[in-house]
Amino acid sequence: MSLGLLLLVLTVARPAFSQNQTESEVVEKKEKEKKEKPDYSSLPKNPKKATILSAVLPGAGQVYNGKAWKVPILYAGFMTDIYFIGYNNKRYQTFRDALFAYDEGDQSQFPSLNRDALVRNVDYWRQNRDLTILLLAAIYALNLIDANVDAHLSGFDISDDIAMKIEPNLGTFAASNSSMGLTLKFQIK
Repeated sequence: MSLGLLLLVLTVARPAFSQNQTESEVVEKKEKEKKEKPDYSSLPKNPKKATILSAVLPGAGQVYNGKAWKVPILYAGFMTDIYFIGYNNKRYQTFRDALFAYDEGDQSQFPSLNRDALVRNVDYWRQNRDLTILLLAAIYALNLIDANVDAHLSGFDISDDIAMKIEPNLGTFAASNSSMGLTLKFQIK
């Protein structure tokens, strides 16, 4: 009981022994801590530099991080998406022109479609075009995120010295009770 009382007195009395700081000094200290830039010196690759490189030239951050194998995949995604933007836009323009011609009395472009079907096709292809444009922006954003995260993880140890094993385990809880199970062991050599 006396040990608990002693610990309580020490933890409660501790602020009384600290230096007195005014509120403005405390606020100033907190603002200074917020303004300090993160230190990336312990990482082999600088995440900020990798992100800027990828922003300027997509794939440059991946090359900087030593993952050049990702660049063809990235550009294949860009080229495929750009192809589908063009394809969807071409179909949109075709049906839009057919709709305008239909409104002027010319039904020769798509004789089997009525006005409602033309409007549905115009909306469908416009929506597909717009979604593929958004997909292009998402691919660009993933390029930036990948470069940044890969640079952050460049200092992560993935050597063979770290292992995980799953082993059967037989344990006893009491003199007559025993249990079986699996044990998950992390081994660092």
